[in-house]
Parts: sequence; C-alpha cells; structure tokens
Amino acid sequence: MTIKEIQEEIVDEFSMFDDWMERYEYLIELGKSIPLIDPQYQTDDNLIKGCQSKVWLHAEEKGGKILFTANSDAILTKGIIALLLRVFSNHSPQEILDADTSFIDKIGLKEHLSPTRANGLVSMIKQLKLYAIGYQSKLKQ
Repeated sequence: MTIKEIQEEIVDEFSMFDDWMERYEYLIELGKSIPLIDPQYQTDDNLIKGCQSKVWLHAEEKGGKILFTANSDAILTKGIIALLLRVFSNHSPQEILDADTSFIDKIGLKEHLSPTRANGLVSMIKQLKLYAIGYQSKLKQ
C-alpha cells in the first residue's frame, strides 16, 4: 500500500467513531500493536525531543525501505506513534519525505490533543522525516 492509501484507510477508520472518547480508545488499542523498539535502542539517543512523554524511535534501512520501531511510557502517546509508524514504516526515504500529513487534520487529531501533546506529534513527524533524510543520503552514496 502507498502512504496515501494507508492515510485514507486511517481517515475511514476514524470516521466510524462518533466521539473523541472512542477515538482515544482506538488510539490506545493501536498502541498495543506497535512494533516495539528493541530494548538496546531504548536509549536517550533515540528519545524524541519535544515530547511531554518519553517516546523512543529507532529506524533501520532494509532493501531501500525504512523500518521504524518505537515505544512510549504513555499509552495515548504510544497510540499516536503507532499511527505514524503504520503510515511511514516500510516505505522508501523519498516516499516518506514526499508524504503530506493532512490525514492528521482530517481525523481531527491535533485539535483534540493538549498543546504539549500536539507539539509532541509535530516532533514525532519531524524525527521520522529526519531519519528519511539521513537514509536517503546514505542510499545515494
């Protein structure tokens, strides 16, 4: 699936819920299925700066695609990063860099987060894209 197709699928899933309590519960469920970061990578170097909660993100390149794993010490934040990993993991650096994140606005996520969590969401996306930039330059060498 393309990133756009995954994003459309997420928008459809979120539209099935009537209120934000149900959507929060769904995010928490998503967090339970996250590809967990190997404990050896759950270090300060892999902490995302700008998040209220602790969020660790690790990336590795396999066959020209970036595979992300993550973890968080907060259940809602874990759901948010799980959502982002679903969109961006297992895609090429260029696909990640070209992807827009308007699906976040379509599902209303940012407006239903506290300001600090919304800042954390932006920081997560920024870090995912920074990994893509790093791997893209490695692959071009």
